Amino acid sequence: MKKHVLLIAGGGTLGGYASMELLKRGYAVDVIALNDCVSLNRNLTWIQKSVDDALLAELFKARRYDAIVDFIHYRDPEAYKPRCEMLLANTDQLVFLSSYRVYADEEHPVRESSPQLLNVVKDPYFLENEKYAIPKSHNENTLRASGKRNWTIIRPLISFSHFRLDIVTTGASELLIRSREHKPILLPEKARDLTSGVGWSGNIGKMIAALIGNEKALGEAFTLGTGEQNTWGQVADMYSDLLGATFAWVPTEDYLQNATDNSFMQRCALLYDRLFDRRIDTTKLFATTGLSFSDFTKCYDGLVNELAFLSNNPSYTTRFDNPGFRARDAKADAYLASH
Repeated sequence: MKKHVLLIAGGGTLGGYASMELLKRGYAVDVIALNDCVSLNRNLTWIQKSVDDALLAELFKARRYDAIVDFIHYRDPEAYKPRCEMLLANTDQLVFLSSYRVYADEEHPVRESSPQLLNVVKDPYFLENEKYAIPKSHNENTLRASGKRNWTIIRPLISFSHFRLDIVTTGASELLIRSREHKPILLPEKARDLTSGVGWSGNIGKMIAALIGNEKALGEAFTLGTGEQNTWGQVADMYSDLLGATFAWVPTEDYLQNATDNSFMQRCALLYDRLFDRRIDTTKLFATTGLSFSDFTKCYDGLVNELAFLSNNPSYTTRFDNPGFRARDAKADAYLASH
């Protein structure tokens, strides 16, 4: 009888590749997502609904899952606690999506035991109002305090696919549209020579699949990186080669004010992540899964794959041209004209 895995909110950047890798390994996969998709694989079931406790309870009445991968980002740590308890009680392995962004800039290369922002930053406003890395750390602590060990924490790098492309905190809108319109893309000079925390989603899917059903992964946390080390400048060179993109490297504050919405969370993403050196130690992941550097696709080749998909599916790119992008686009144009 096939083992069964549930992917919660699994229709996005990571879930698509994780489900593919799990199917290759012989699992049956249920995916809860809002995407309008039809499965042609008898081992893949698509559940097009919003995730809530009632839906989960209905699914759990039908079966106990061998593994559950929860891709939801829980911004409220208190709200996560009852969901965590429910999921742990209905699976042999709960895989919780954390992030490499939990790490502070205290240890290089970064390893699973490296200090986290939650334990290093003393600014009470940051700890109260940062809604990504800090909640992830709190939710990790909820798992550890559960009294159970049937969980695995994963901390992926920024993962690009046809759903999203990233360079520093700049995304697909600028990369695709400003490149097409032959406009320079603003980037912060301070990031240029720092090791980037970005990689291809297909590699992350392979790592997730290798950790599922792996007894050595229970009660443990893993940073999901391949061992490839590219600076943000080298990532920019890849986009230059593939898209013809050109970049203007500018002071940090100029970047924040003219290439982003300069919100608190944008500033957190830049100042407490992208401007940190993100060299990753893969020793624990490789030892646990048996994977090695040679098992993964290089970042450049992953970009080739995703850009080819977008070329063949132009409807996917329309969402990148939106009012938010056009507002940033105008600011960047004005800044470049005055400099």
